[in-house]
Amino acid sequence: MSQTEAGWGAGPSARYETLADRFRPVFAEIRANAAERDRTRILPHAEIGWLREATFTTLRLAPEQGGHGASLPELFALLIELSQADSNVTNALRAHFGFTEDALCASSDAWRTAWLARIGAGATIGSGVSETGPAKVGAFDTVVRRRDGGFVVDGRKFYTTGSLFADYIHLSAEDETGGAVTAAVPVRAPGVTVVDDWDGFGQALTASGTVTFEGVALDPDLIKPDPARFPYAMAFFQLVHLATLAGIGRAAAEDVARLVAERTRVYSHGNAGRTAEDPQIQAVVGRVRANAYAAGTVVLKSAEALQRAYAAHQTGDGPATERATTLADVEVNQAVSVVTDLVLQATTSLFDALGASAVKSGLGLDRYWRNARTIASHNPRIYRDRIVGAFAITGASPPRQYRVGTA
Repeated sequence: MSQTEAGWGAGPSARYETLADRFRPVFAEIRANAAERDRTRILPHAEIGWLREATFTTLRLAPEQGGHGASLPELFALLIELSQADSNVTNALRAHFGFTEDALCASSDAWRTAWLARIGAGATIGSGVSETGPAKVGAFDTVVRRRDGGFVVDGRKFYTTGSLFADYIHLSAEDETGGAVTAAVPVRAPGVTVVDDWDGFGQALTASGTVTFEGVALDPDLIKPDPARFPYAMAFFQLVHLATLAGIGRAAAEDVARLVAERTRVYSHGNAGRTAEDPQIQAVVGRVRANAYAAGTVVLKSAEALQRAYAAHQTGDGPATERATTLADVEVNQAVSVVTDLVLQATTSLFDALGASAVKSGLGLDRYWRNARTIASHNPRIYRDRIVGAFAITGASPPRQYRVGTA
């Protein structure tokens, strides 16, 4: 069934349905066991493998590079659909799609060519950026040192989402002088240890735990010549979270509608002989669905701003890229509080349409709120309204980096 026929609105391009149809059978297979995997903590190794085999991980690459030439709005529309199946899987691939944008926008021709070839051949990349140690804001304790014509990595990372499922880890670190280093570390290199010790109550299957690097030898060609990320990186990574929230909202809306339709028990103080015919229950289901619809619409509108930033960067026009990137940051920041509120409300109020049996663990309805609440805790949304207000009042650009550390 197309997005339009399902009532979620048309996709972001004329060819979107054809593109999405390639992946929807995989999405359906992922969704079929998502609740059980969440309940029993089975990591989605197989599910990510299915997506790799279907070439979902090469979406942004040109066809001649093994991809589909997807625009950013098309990518984010597909991420909403994947999140509708299982938000854990989207989060596990977030770093991979971000690294792909890095490769597409890289200033080094050699780096860009090499990594687009690897990604086109099926390689995937996980996250190795965040730390929980004593490093100050803007600094890292993980160090890359020169040794015998190569490099050696030592350090410890946390929130390494997706790395357990990946071939490489995107590493942010420092050199001996405190300079920034960006590298791609093979997951199976000697000295790399990936541990699934993430114990959050939501997004539990993303393997967002610890990675340690102990004397890991690194070839020079795995060090990115320019450590800077692509210009619209902060907007991109945050919009992946918003697309994930929108997908959670859709899944919650569809589940509550199905369960109401199946429900045979009614309350004596209800309004109809069948729950499905009770206008108050219908209103609850309608509001959950409306919230999910609005969330998805906001995400896709923001994705258009990212596409403009990407297009400006491809022209090589620095001032145009700067302006387009600032506006993309503004649009995504404007979307954060709205999308978050819509989905948290939807994943809470859905229980008002059902009886006490809806809280049974086998249904897994609680995972929608738990996952949404966990995602909403990233890069705290409490700062976003202030950032947007400052832009509106003074024209101040949003910050380009969101980093955590000691003061």
